[in-house]
Amino acid sequence: MTGTDRQRAGKRPPRIEDIAVHSRLNDGTAVCLRTITPDDAPLIREGIARLSAESRYLRFFSPAATLPDAVIDRLVDVDGHNHIAWGAICSSCPDRPAIGAVHAVRHRADGPVGEFSVAVLDEFHGQGLARMMTAALLVHCRAEGLVELDVHMLSENAAARRLVKALGATWAGETAGVADYRFDVAAGLDTLRADADAPGVHDVLKALERANG
Repeated sequence: MTGTDRQRAGKRPPRIEDIAVHSRLNDGTAVCLRTITPDDAPLIREGIARLSAESRYLRFFSPAATLPDAVIDRLVDVDGHNHIAWGAICSSCPDRPAIGAVHAVRHRADGPVGEFSVAVLDEFHGQGLARMMTAALLVHCRAEGLVELDVHMLSENAAARRLVKALGATWAGETAGVADYRFDVAAGLDTLRADADAPGVHDVLKALERANG
C-alpha cells in the first residue's frame, strides 16, 4: 500500500454501527444514541423496570416489571444485519441511564422485511426521542437491505400509531386487539428528513447518512 493509499484508507467514514450520535431532545436534555450490544443487558433490564406498568404493557403486552431472561437475551442479541437495534442514553442524567430503544428484526435471514418496535421511558415522552431513534434505525436498515417494516401494536397504543402513521405506515388488519401496520423504510426516512422542526432527527441523519454514503 502506498502512502497515498494509506491516506485514503484513513479517511474512510466509520461504519454506522460504530457511530455514537450526541444531540438534545426538544427540552434540551442531552442524549447519546448508539447501537445496542449484548453487553447492554443490564441497561435494558433497568430501563424496562423504569417504564410505567402501562408502557410495559403497550410495548411487551405484559405489565410485569421483570421480564424473563429469554426476552432480555432476544433484545440484546443484535448482529447489525438480521437484528438492528439502537438505544438512547441520557447524557444529562445521573448514572447515564438508558431511556429508549428501537429494534428491527428480519422475518427471515437476509429477507427484505422485518418487524419494528420502539419504547421510550415515560418521563421522556413527547420530546422527539422516538423519532430520533427511528431515524437512526431506518438509516441502518436501508444500509443492510431492509426495505419494509411491520408493526404489531395493541390497538390502544395511540402514541405508536401516531408515529408509524407519520412515517407513512398503512393499516394491514387487526386481530384480537392487535393492530398491524407496514411502512416503507425509504419513505419513512424521506418523511423524517422533511421535518424542519426536528433538529435532533437532523443531527442523527447528518451523522449517519455520511457513513452510509
